Amino acid sequence: MSVQNKADVSYRRSRFFTRLPKGHYYTNSHFWIGEVETDLWQIGLTKFAARMLGDIVEINFDVKSEVTVTVGDVIGSMEGFKAVTDIYCVVSGKFAGENMALHEDITLADTDPYRKGWLYQVQGKPDPEKLDVEGYVALLDTTIDKMEDHNHEA
Repeated sequence: MSVQNKADVSYRRSRFFTRLPKGHYYTNSHFWIGEVETDLWQIGLTKFAARMLGDIVEINFDVKSEVTVTVGDVIGSMEGFKAVTDIYCVVSGKFAGENMALHEDITLADTDPYRKGWLYQVQGKPDPEKLDVEGYVALLDTTIDKMEDHNHEA
């Protein structure tokens, strides 16, 4: 049973708009964490992170299934048109695999990041510093305000 079908929260700030699933947790590094079944978590990029990367063209994982991972571990990398970034683990436990659907259609990470475009799964416990949707909205507000202030200074 998936808990990913709960209501979404609409978010709009400046020129950015998204719908954030209420049933997910979020991180300061702009990943989402959704429980698929008891202690099995899917992890993906938030729409904000996907937008900052630009169209994603490559995703690579450096870990294999059943390997023990810890919050903060670098477990792979992603390349977008705008940037290259590490993929950080946001759940401690056993790596349960990457989303093989992305090998067939990498655009899912951009076009459906909260559902079909998830990146990887871990059996374990999420980052204790995870945010609920309201906490993530506050983080987005702060982040976007800083970006706009920086753009006005330039």
